[in-house]
Amino acid sequence: MTAAQSVQLDAVDARLIELLAEEPRIGVLECSRRLGVARGTVQARLDKLVQRGVIGGFGPDVSPAAIGFGVTSFVTLEISQRHGHDPVTAHLAAIPEVLEAHTITGSSDLLCRIVARSNADLQRVIDQIVSSVGISRASTVIALAEAIPYRTLPLVRSATQGRAPC
Repeated sequence: MTAAQSVQLDAVDARLIELLAEEPRIGVLECSRRLGVARGTVQARLDKLVQRGVIGGFGPDVSPAAIGFGVTSFVTLEISQRHGHDPVTAHLAAIPEVLEAHTITGSSDLLCRIVARSNADLQRVIDQIVSSVGISRASTVIALAEAIPYRTLPLVRSATQGRAPC
């Protein structure tokens, strides 16, 4: 989505997103009661937010550490331009410990967030990552502590400041 196609949020959208983030199992009827709007309004807003890609899912937020993957690290990868990104991305997608990968600017080509069970296991994961012929170099940093967890609610609130509900 380009900046020209960006979705504008109002206060009702923001309050709905916040409510769903705080209580993901809440129903549409309870949302409407708490927000003070009609059930149909909540359902229509929710459908639009999903359709426009603002809300990407309603699944559980799984903690890798809670299921035994207590080491988080970030890996930058330099890609052989001859092979391109697609084969490397396919290779990374097949590794369960690779949680996300982004193409980036700068001296590297990809940034990945990966998890492992231990530092020794991290070596195994890195070895698996760099086994792709398309990867020419990797650099890894281990996260010591999560200072600010992934979050979007402050951004949602900021996006709606000064906007009246529709």
